[in-house]
Amino acid sequence: MLADFHIDFAVPPGRLPLVFCLVAFILTFFVTRTIVRYIRSHPEGEAGAAPRKWWQPRNIGTGSGLHIHHVVIGVVLVMISGVTMVTLAVDGGVPEFTVTAIFFGIGAALVLDEFALILHLEDVYWAEDGRTSVDAVFAAVAVAGLLILGFSPLSFFDIDIWRAEHTLLARAGVVAAAVLTLILAVVVLLKGKVWTGLVGMFVTPLLVVGAIRLSRPHAPWARWRYTNRPRKMHRALERERWLRRPVVQAKLWLQDAIAGMPKFPDDAKVDEQLDREIRAAPAPRDRSAVAKPEVEPEKEPA
Repeated sequence: MLADFHIDFAVPPGRLPLVFCLVAFILTFFVTRTIVRYIRSHPEGEAGAAPRKWWQPRNIGTGSGLHIHHVVIGVVLVMISGVTMVTLAVDGGVPEFTVTAIFFGIGAALVLDEFALILHLEDVYWAEDGRTSVDAVFAAVAVAGLLILGFSPLSFFDIDIWRAEHTLLARAGVVAAAVLTLILAVVVLLKGKVWTGLVGMFVTPLLVVGAIRLSRPHAPWARWRYTNRPRKMHRALERERWLRRPVVQAKLWLQDAIAGMPKFPDDAKVDEQLDREIRAAPAPRDRSAVAKPEVEPEKEPA
């Protein structure tokens, strides 16, 4: 008797996204573990160690010394992909999809309310650093609101042209415009203008304005470009104080309103808060300098 064992490994089209999700999950896990092991076996700052090349893995951090763990990147990617799937794939006429979207919204709110804990890896819920959670929630609400109003990210990326035109020139033009938009967004974010970069992804002219105007004084752009240009750094500091003053006044008024009786803050309290928030970026470290042990000069014989 002959037995015919025929196994069909074809994946149904409806499950392809799940397959790609699983493959990406496994590959990312192994790549992340490899990078972390490399960083741990090659610690930075050791005496006599050569500076890291641009392509060598290293820890991600800020100029203030805050170490950004890869869980932060993961949370941001999960939120972006979740909102994208809810926006593009969910049919409002299917109750199951709508219920799933509701649960995603609940989970996203709970995660972002503790975003400062994830970022700092310590309980800063009621501390000054805990405001990062509020900023993250405001950013999520702003993005969702823009999507509801019909705005789409990467507005230069015309999906209709991409679908209608199959010529290489037309598609290359669409891709080039989208890449230009992303470059402008990166420049704006490097200048410390988070809200301009966020909204500018939906309203592209804002990215052009943000890329042309002065950087915020504490941003990486100011650290790289304004450190040796004191006049420009001074202009950035003065402009920051002028623009931030009404924001700080509103924030202090809101804090008083939540804590007790609302009252307009006096100028001394506003200036004190501005002095804490507004600062010039530190000068970048000289990567060409390699830490070497000091060698005492040879003494001449007596």
